[in-house]
Amino acid sequence: MRQVWRGARIFDGETLHDDGLALAIEDGRVAGLIPDTGEGTDLGGGILAPGFLDLQVNGGGGALLGQGDPDRDLATICAAHAGLGTTGLLPTLITADRATTQAVIDAGRRAARRGLPGFLGLHLEGPHLDPRRKGAHDPALIRPMEDADLALLSRAARDLPSLLVTLAPEAATPAQIAALTRAGAVVSLGHSDCTEGAARQALAAGARAVTHLYNAMSPLGHRAPGLVGAALDSTAALGIIADGVHVAPTAFRLAARLAGTRLFAVTDAMAVAGTDLDRFTLNGRAILRRDGRLTLADGTLAGADVSLPQALRWMIAEAGLAPAAALAMMTRHPARLLGLDDRGALTPGSRADLVHLSVDGRLQAAWRGATPIPLCAGNILGG
Repeated sequence: MRQVWRGARIFDGETLHDDGLALAIEDGRVAGLIPDTGEGTDLGGGILAPGFLDLQVNGGGGALLGQGDPDRDLATICAAHAGLGTTGLLPTLITADRATTQAVIDAGRRAARRGLPGFLGLHLEGPHLDPRRKGAHDPALIRPMEDADLALLSRAARDLPSLLVTLAPEAATPAQIAALTRAGAVVSLGHSDCTEGAARQALAAGARAVTHLYNAMSPLGHRAPGLVGAALDSTAALGIIADGVHVAPTAFRLAARLAGTRLFAVTDAMAVAGTDLDRFTLNGRAILRRDGRLTLADGTLAGADVSLPQALRWMIAEAGLAPAAALAMMTRHPARLLGLDDRGALTPGSRADLVHLSVDGRLQAAWRGATPIPLCAGNILGG
């Protein structure tokens, strides 16, 4: 079945095209960009772009991964974020005990086998972190990587569509990082107080990414650049939380200027995403939702209260990024890190996973395989 969508500017993953082009879809796949002849579905303006991809999603729809039934929670999280314009994501488990980690990995295997819509694999953020940079992670569960952990993660990397593992160089050896990389995992450095030298050693061993740049790591110093300096002066992909709370506009602009196509946006979303809940529980601790922030009682940030459409608007209006650069950070760039050739771009053969945004970047519609996705009620956090 052939469909043609017209009447909007089209972002193809790299370029934001002005009027004059339409998008042709055949059987749920992109056929190509064609001249706009006035025929087809008129979107009435705005921007048509690839569906958003988010590689750090702890929860949504009231569910938090690792705090309940993992099969149910994976489905709930994927559905909630689809309604916010995220058509593909890595549900993220933060620091947990080995039994919980095993249960989530097993649920991920089942989700992959049954083709859970939107499920791209898993992101395991911890427990192999530096407790000095624990953030909201439970320090009692943080520990160095052991042989059993390496075996568990290596099996998961071979079985899942994608596995992103966040670890600190202090908690895993270069040999362990190399082994995970050989198994197919994407190793990302984060929650670390390491030196620049230790970071470079981990990158040389195979780490290819950094988790939420600037946050939960020592700040950049002119004599001690640390992980931030090593990351910016490398070829690694850099995730960054674009909520206006975790990173100031100036620091964000500097990262965008230095990292270019290596920078990708994440939400670090929690259970409240896509809901009007004002609190939730993380490992028995209350997390409060106030004024665009999620915090523990002591004020420690615990994830972010933002959707990718909101992040897009903040990057453009407050951080000063060009619309095409901001859109690429939530489409083409994360797809490249995971090696997803058929997502994140509107090129012939790509999946027709799409979002339609208003002129001011508010989510109007979303599709997966050219099939409409119901938006969250009231477009909570998407508008």
